[in-house]
Amino acid sequence: MRDIADLGAAREDDFRRLYAAHFDAVLGFALRRTDRPEDAADVTADTFLVAWRRLAHVPRGDGTRPWLYGVARRTLANHRRGEGRRTALGERLRGQLAHAVADLADEAVHRADVTAAMKRLSARDEEVLQLHLWEGLAPREIAEVLGLPATVVRPRLSRARSRLRALLGNDPPGAGHLPSEPVPSIPKESPR
Repeated sequence: MRDIADLGAAREDDFRRLYAAHFDAVLGFALRRTDRPEDAADVTADTFLVAWRRLAHVPRGDGTRPWLYGVARRTLANHRRGEGRRTALGERLRGQLAHAVADLADEAVHRADVTAAMKRLSARDEEVLQLHLWEGLAPREIAEVLGLPATVVRPRLSRARSRLRALLGNDPPGAGHLPSEPVPSIPKESPR
């Protein structure tokens, strides 16, 4: 059992000596090949992680530093590929976001108008409209939330929508749209 512990201690000692002797050289190698110091630090750390894992394969003597540089070079190549993938993904997401945000500009004005108009309604009308438009609840679900019969909620919702329509000069948004989401126009309710 003691032999295994001795081997582990010897391995750690070998690595410590390798690290102390070559850290500055590997860090300098990485710093000269990266744009940011934190990237060089990552490359250096990954290089010594490989050295730790493959310690038995690290050449001794004059071959140690070139071997570490080779590992650092491959690590740097992996780092650059990963950075390239992240950059490409970021550009793709920014393009999609720019497209989506551009489409929302008119809707933001409409949302502000709807929110302002709803504030001008009675608290009862505002509550029933918020439950319907923002929470996406049907009249029977609104009735359950408010503790009222559905026969009371349906006409109340219809009157509240009419009042909001009069304040806006058009139709309120469809059901289930939070104030922070796009608000599409919907057709007027057909008379029953």
